[in-house]
Amino acid sequence: MPAPDIQIKDYDYLLPHSRIAQYPLEQRDESKLLIWKEGNITESVFAKIGDVLPADSILVFNDTKVIRARLIFSKNTGATIEVFCLEPLLPVTEIHASLAQTETCTWKCLVGNVKRWKDGILEKSFILEGNSYILSAEKKETLGDGCFSVTFRWKPSELSFSEIIGWAGLVPLPPYITRASMSLDSIRYQTIYAKHEGSVAAPTAGLHFTESTLEILKKKNIVFKHVTLHVGIGTFKPVSVANIATHIMHSEKVSVELSTLRDLVRDLRKPVFAIGTTSVRTLESLYWLGVKLIIDGDGRHPEIRQWDAYDPIYDQDISCTEALSALADYLEKTGCNQYTGGTALMIVPGYRFRIVKGMITNFHMPQSTLLLLVAAFIGEKWKVVYEYALQHDFRFLSYGDACLFFRRT
Repeated sequence: MPAPDIQIKDYDYLLPHSRIAQYPLEQRDESKLLIWKEGNITESVFAKIGDVLPADSILVFNDTKVIRARLIFSKNTGATIEVFCLEPLLPVTEIHASLAQTETCTWKCLVGNVKRWKDGILEKSFILEGNSYILSAEKKETLGDGCFSVTFRWKPSELSFSEIIGWAGLVPLPPYITRASMSLDSIRYQTIYAKHEGSVAAPTAGLHFTESTLEILKKKNIVFKHVTLHVGIGTFKPVSVANIATHIMHSEKVSVELSTLRDLVRDLRKPVFAIGTTSVRTLESLYWLGVKLIIDGDGRHPEIRQWDAYDPIYDQDISCTEALSALADYLEKTGCNQYTGGTALMIVPGYRFRIVKGMITNFHMPQSTLLLLVAAFIGEKWKVVYEYALQHDFRFLSYGDACLFFRRT
């Protein structure tokens, strides 16, 4: 499978810790907004984004909902063990079904301070509505990438796993937010339109939106569409290799309604703006899913591997209308009202965008796959954009300020 020859060191910049936002602003839409259009940089505030988004465009939101995926256990020795739930393994691998499990389930987890947890069962107790609950965790297999399978059990067993972690877990703030999680994070590290539980990190571009911002956009006849990509280790896993060709992008779960696909096919003449890198990857994956159905012609349920978009077998002149229609037709033929599957699509410089014309996003970590996606979108000028942001007091990363990029032509 072909993979681009890209050195990750070429996508580095100096990010002082003082520029990493540790707290959200008091008002979501008071964040600064950097606008990159036709090679020019201008500034605004997010509340005025309606002044620069074109009327009659389409905004695509990722409506995933962050789960309280961090579980802290204390051993009798006093050691603290952090178990970070990533994705379900048993008895089901589908996220919603696993979150609905009662009594027990097994998840793939990152484990902090794992050297202090060689064996044995960890327990933590909590009180809910006057009732005492005990949650236990047992480390099973080593899975690689620093991950383990961990079996959870709880008593009494009538609560779902979603309810258990909702009360016993913590908001999974990224490690560059060096303070402890607070009650405000339960609200602010979640978009106002979050709907489907399953992410272990927020799609942070959407954190800037308020109800008033959305109302202003609606008055411009801007259409809202929703897709779901549950953010997992594939999005936030650091790049630890010199050449990006050997980086492993883990697959993440995607769901898109059939009606959304049909609407996109009908309205492709309108410019499509993706809210966040996860929405970008989802929309572009939809194109490649349709292409695989057309090219492979075997009727199998398609999923996107990391480098499929760069493979000459698939990288052909198939229109967006053809590709999205093929996917929609496949869903109708198989009696499905939504596509549910996986994408490991990795967007790096050299990628040719098919659907997305504009992107709203935050400022990303140096040497990250998210920065590579930005560089693919606006080209080498990403360096100019980021240097400008550093020199003009923009706040970086999850709780930081926003960018609006119009795609380079």
